[in-house]
Amino acid sequence: MPPKKRNSAATQNKALKPGAERASPDKKESPDLSAKKHRDKDAEFVTLCKSLQVTDVVCDRAWSLWKTVQESMDGVSKLSLLFEINKNTVEGNASQSNILQDSQKRLWGACLFVTVTDLDVPCFTLSQVLKAVSLNLKQFMALVRKLDVNLDTINTKVDSVMTRLEKKYDVTLALYQRFEKTCKRIFALVADDKEREIMRSCWTMFLLAKGRVLQMEDDLVISFQLLLCTLELFIKRCPPDLLQPLYKSAIGKVQSQPTRTSRRNQSKAKSRPPEPEVEGQLLETLCKENECNAEEVKNVYQTSFSAFLDSLDLSRSPDLPPASDIDQQYEEHYLKSRDIDGRLFFDGDETVLLPKVEVSQVERTPKKHPPDDDAVLIPPQTPIRAAMTSIQQLRGDLISSGDQPSTTLNTYFKNCTVDPTQNMLARLETLEQLFSQRFGQAVGPRCLILGKQRFALGVRLYYKIMEAMLKSEEKRLSVQNFSKLLNDSTFHTSLLACALEVVMATYGESSFKTGGYNHAAGDSVETDVCFPWILHVFNLAAFDFYKVIESFIKADPTLSKDTVKHLETCENLIMERIAWRTDSPLFELLKQEHEGGAAEQVETPASFSQPLQHNHTAADLYLSPVRPGHRVLPPESPDAANSQASTQAPNQPANQTPRQPKSNSLSLFYKKLYRLAYTRMEKLCTYLLSSHPELEPIIWTLFQHTLQHEYELMRDRHLDQLMMSAMYAICKVKSVDLRFKTIVTEYKNMPNTNQETFKHVLITEAHYDSIIVFYNQVFMQKLKTNILQYASPRPPTLSPIPQIPRSPYKFPNSPLRVPGSNNVYISPLKNPRMSPGIMTPRSRMLVSIGESFGRSSRFREINQMVNSSERSFKRTLDLSSAPKPLKRLRFDVDGQDEADGSKSGRDSTLIQKLAEMSSTRSRMQEQKLKEDAEARKE
Repeated sequence: MPPKKRNSAATQNKALKPGAERASPDKKESPDLSAKKHRDKDAEFVTLCKSLQVTDVVCDRAWSLWKTVQESMDGVSKLSLLFEINKNTVEGNASQSNILQDSQKRLWGACLFVTVTDLDVPCFTLSQVLKAVSLNLKQFMALVRKLDVNLDTINTKVDSVMTRLEKKYDVTLALYQRFEKTCKRIFALVADDKEREIMRSCWTMFLLAKGRVLQMEDDLVISFQLLLCTLELFIKRCPPDLLQPLYKSAIGKVQSQPTRTSRRNQSKAKSRPPEPEVEGQLLETLCKENECNAEEVKNVYQTSFSAFLDSLDLSRSPDLPPASDIDQQYEEHYLKSRDIDGRLFFDGDETVLLPKVEVSQVERTPKKHPPDDDAVLIPPQTPIRAAMTSIQQLRGDLISSGDQPSTTLNTYFKNCTVDPTQNMLARLETLEQLFSQRFGQAVGPRCLILGKQRFALGVRLYYKIMEAMLKSEEKRLSVQNFSKLLNDSTFHTSLLACALEVVMATYGESSFKTGGYNHAAGDSVETDVCFPWILHVFNLAAFDFYKVIESFIKADPTLSKDTVKHLETCENLIMERIAWRTDSPLFELLKQEHEGGAAEQVETPASFSQPLQHNHTAADLYLSPVRPGHRVLPPESPDAANSQASTQAPNQPANQTPRQPKSNSLSLFYKKLYRLAYTRMEKLCTYLLSSHPELEPIIWTLFQHTLQHEYELMRDRHLDQLMMSAMYAICKVKSVDLRFKTIVTEYKNMPNTNQETFKHVLITEAHYDSIIVFYNQVFMQKLKTNILQYASPRPPTLSPIPQIPRSPYKFPNSPLRVPGSNNVYISPLKNPRMSPGIMTPRSRMLVSIGESFGRSSRFREINQMVNSSERSFKRTLDLSSAPKPLKRLRFDVDGQDEADGSKSGRDSTLIQKLAEMSSTRSRMQEQKLKEDAEARKE
């Protein structure tokens, strides 16, 4: 079950002995079920409830959910689902009745899991329910998601818990795989399997350490560093005859280090933990073998692991920790957390193993050259190796950057009219305390020092990027006095926040597992540091943070592709939702633009077809409103970065009220917003309305009109909510049969989407409901007159389609997915030694047109891939057919959705698909030639 915060969990019963059938975490809240109360239910269901020791309330609620699932499916659908559940888990000779019985039990288990998670009551653990229904975690989570047959089956709370559990499982699995591999290099095999006992005790102690030290147990890097600390402890106290030569040699050096001085001070040593030098030799050996930074692991040992050992009174003991004590204490932690029993990984239990049909992505990667080719061998990219490589690259890039401003930066500071140095240093000191404190609250109370270390790296990157930005501005403007910019507190805070976001993303601590939704915002203790956490820590407006992203990326060419992609996703999340929160300065800017007689509109439709010029710098945006051509230079300084906008346009009559210039920051924001909005809308139209291409520009016109003139509809809402509403509205007035449930079904399959977007939409203040309620009560009421105009003989003029340029964040050599296909990628022709494998997703196959395949078998593989009817992709090659809608959606009840039926589509063919591939590749080749020519000119 979902992890409970340790500071709020109910008191647990005494742990059972290791290996015994584990009881419910709290029997007081899980009394025996009354058989009389549940006569209306299936006897087997009640038996399952008893085995999991759930309450009467949980039993009733789960049974109601099961009845809802039954009612939402017809006989054929139910039979299909039941067999789907068991296709990879039953014996080949299993009878149909047994399959149905097992499948039904598994569905019951899923209903119980959803119910207990939603009610947040302490009943069974996740491992207990997995064993009860004989499924591994991946299969069980897939089954639970299949229950989402209407908008209320799996709410956003349950979805968030599932996402967190899956992340924790993935991290623990990766850690155990590395642990097993490392132990083979450490321990020698002996006849009585003594090394296996030590390994099991070591793994259990690590699980306990992770649970005690980390509030956020899905932190891969700190968890791995704790694992190395635990291994060091066991190696040091392990009998030498159980060690491989490398570690036997390392332990020998450690044991030979104490001298007469240490013996003389033996009485003093008893009162304090071992000196850090004692662990150094072993830690360095372990870190070198595991490609990990030894200094960071040593810091984790001293700040977190030592405190954990002190809590167990193990710091000064020369012996191995008692296995039974460690096992019992972990048992108590596991029952309190109510999720996964990590010891099952060591036992090889089927509930935590990957499904048999799921082969490692590394193993599935096709060889890029025939065996006799002189190919460059690339080591398998495991999660831990990828994380260690990214960290090593970041730290390497920052070696030359100090913890203080460089000589060049100090020169820029001294050239300012007002020296910003003292204010900057004071700001950094304040923000460091704030960041490390909040980092410790989120990750773990013993990780406050680690937060300071992350901050120190962020400051180095902050100085590096600031210096690069100022050099670029000096070259662009031929000035050296940047007093106004460098004394802007918002600029400094935004730049530092961006640097810290890069650091945390590199360490795997910031991601988008909740789609940017901060589910912990209302809790007393945060449990993750995913974006936009950093904005909350610094009380920084998302709109201000957005201003620095593009300049940050351009200022550091050493940023990895993953880091650039992360920052681009941050930017998209800001434009989609975060910048539209009530307290955002964006609304004040929009109000000024619309009511203050702005020189131009936010973004005129006529400019849509013009290329997006990515030449705005952070200085332009933070000192906005500033408009090129309307700059006036202050008399005391030639610095254009200090310039203020002219209050009167050229040739403007003297007696006319001056019109304020357009804000660069708002203008660029809307340019990017329109292009993002159109890109997402076009993709959804491709999936749903390929048989009605004439509707796309009409939908875009309504969508764009809403963003420009009815921007208040975006307040505390999501861009995609307006997009889906505009699509539905136009289909209604044009009598095209497209139901909201069909839109939502396909929307869920788009990348970077979250179900909260359509399940949790603001209706009125503090009241949320589904997107259909938003459409009926808010969107349609606000835009009814405008929507009906599209049904009249004289509809509104269509808005031009925005030109979608190649993003400045994209890498020109990256493969692009063929529109509408999840498994076909194309790239410009490159050096054969560099294609097709390095730049493709490892689980996909790349077709390189114009390059020799080497073997005829590759063509057969491609044909088999294209013709296979069992591909597990989200969509088939048929783009025009409507997706199968969800069987029953809450917003379709009571006639709220008037549309009915289904739309027919045209069958796309393989010839059409190949034509698209060829055409797309031709355009890419032309674009590449054009870019090369421009580069030569520059």
